[in-house]
Amino acid sequence: MKPISWIDDSLERLRDFPSDARNDAGYQLEQVQRGDEPADWKPMPSIGLGVNEIRVRVGGAFRVIYLAKFAEAIYVLHVFQKKSRKTDRTDIDLSRRRYRALLARRRQA
Repeated sequence: MKPISWIDDSLERLRDFPSDARNDAGYQLEQVQRGDEPADWKPMPSIGLGVNEIRVRVGGAFRVIYLAKFAEAIYVLHVFQKKSRKTDRTDIDLSRRRYRALLARRRQA
């Protein structure tokens, strides 16, 4: 199984989810670790190539933005509760910044 690398505060944010949403998000991430698709997801090319969003709908709307295209790890860029129909611009911008920073770190390594 591919390890998960949590970017910045993404793990702490996941821990703040209600227990049912946290458990479902964890299960969906485990599916990705095994090389399978999560039950409810969509690509997020507006953030970056290969970035996907897991949609958790247990006790609200929760999202896990991740990148799984690299062999060494699954990178969880951002985790948040969605409060409106459209994803908030601040969540997209934060995910995009973390994606770019990750790519820059990988180029330097």
